[in-house]
Amino acid sequence: MNCDVIVVGAGPVGLMLAGELALGGADVVVLERLGQPARESRGASFTRRTAECFDMRGLLDRLGGTEPADSHFGGVPIDLSALAEDHRGHRGISQFRTERMLEERAGELGVPVLRGHEVTALEETAAGIAVEVSGPRGPMRLEAAYLAGCDGGRSTVRKLAGIDFPGTQGSRGFLTADVTGVETRKRRIGEDLPGGSMVMAMDLENGVTRVVVHEAGTPPRDRDTLTYDDLADAWQRLTGESIHHGRCRWISCFTDASRAAAAYRSGRVFLAGDSAHVQPPAMAQGLSVGVQDAVNLGWKLAAVVTGRAGEELLDTYHAERHPVGEQLARNARAAIELRLTGADMDPVREVMGELLAHPGAAGHLAGMLSNLGVRYDLAKGDHPLLGYRLSPDTALTTADGTRTRLADHQRTGHALLITPPDTPLPHQLPDRLDHLTATLHTTDTTGAEALDAVLVRPDGHIAWTSPGTTDDLTHALERWFPAPARP
Repeated sequence: MNCDVIVVGAGPVGLMLAGELALGGADVVVLERLGQPARESRGASFTRRTAECFDMRGLLDRLGGTEPADSHFGGVPIDLSALAEDHRGHRGISQFRTERMLEERAGELGVPVLRGHEVTALEETAAGIAVEVSGPRGPMRLEAAYLAGCDGGRSTVRKLAGIDFPGTQGSRGFLTADVTGVETRKRRIGEDLPGGSMVMAMDLENGVTRVVVHEAGTPPRDRDTLTYDDLADAWQRLTGESIHHGRCRWISCFTDASRAAAAYRSGRVFLAGDSAHVQPPAMAQGLSVGVQDAVNLGWKLAAVVTGRAGEELLDTYHAERHPVGEQLARNARAAIELRLTGADMDPVREVMGELLAHPGAAGHLAGMLSNLGVRYDLAKGDHPLLGYRLSPDTALTTADGTRTRLADHQRTGHALLITPPDTPLPHQLPDRLDHLTATLHTTDTTGAEALDAVLVRPDGHIAWTSPGTTDDLTHALERWFPAPARP
């Protein structure tokens, strides 16, 4: 067998997954169809929860300066300042910069990224999975225990695995380009125009402006024949401004197609990122949710291939992440209809605006968009934080009086058990679980009892609390860090 896991796709999701697998002790190889890193930058922002995922691994600062992003749903603004928790995402970060950072990290962890290698066939065997690959030196065959498809919305892996991809077909086109040399008023969350049209302009970096045009009644365009003049002409028709003099670095056309894979796992094949879910770019969720897929799957798959857990742990990946993908597809369809239907939707927009003036409604919707509202069914109990992520900013005071952040203890990708002094513990703690004696300073607005002890999974979600969880710590450890069924 060539390695434990083959990851197909060297975009942000595939590279993040590869890093998480390597942190967990797995031997992993990344295959990428393109010979060179893409210079295009499809994603230009990420959500608050994705920023936290990077922060947990010490990666956020490596991205350099970022700009806080406001929130809206279908063009209806959400006042995040009225919420107790910070839901602001990060914007203005080119996907190229994110990929470069994640590839550097993968290299530091010893993960080879084989470019110019395209998967052409796959076959499950008695021992694992075999992949036929076309590469610079001709065809080759690789074998691994598992395969992860992170190869985009047109995923070859998904098609070869026979996984259905239900959803809506795209009927609207969004002309999108990265341009230099233009000066135009910034429209960071987009500007709605009469009749259901929309334009957007936001800064990226190094003088690059991301421009997006949706002209009502215009179907999706063929990317191969699309020119910058097509976009500039549409921009001028809608705004009266000319940006024809701009220098186009990259252009494409996205649609409002919204899909979620029927299964995130089929035998030894897993899907993550756009391979598992696609949505309109106006939602700015694809890269973010994909990175969270990777952080959820990585530690589980690593635990299984290294013999620290049985294969049943892998079933929790689909159980936890598939509902997130389906919710994303639903939200995308709702937001696009709200934004681009035209004047007929004005009464609904007014009602939405009134609802979002209430902190409860604003907090619920902001939680979906920031991904801080994701809650998994991890244990029985009544503590309001159980199943949610524990913020990396959570303050801790260790036994020697040192004040730290939770993120300072999450760099290794291990699970983390935090207890007060003199807490009785099981005789033997699982491998790759770090125990920290400390006082937690959690911030909770629900009036819940303060946490004395907590078990945090490697993906940052809370699997057990004291008080507030019905089952004891031993039961929680056996569920999430079980001994394997056989060596």
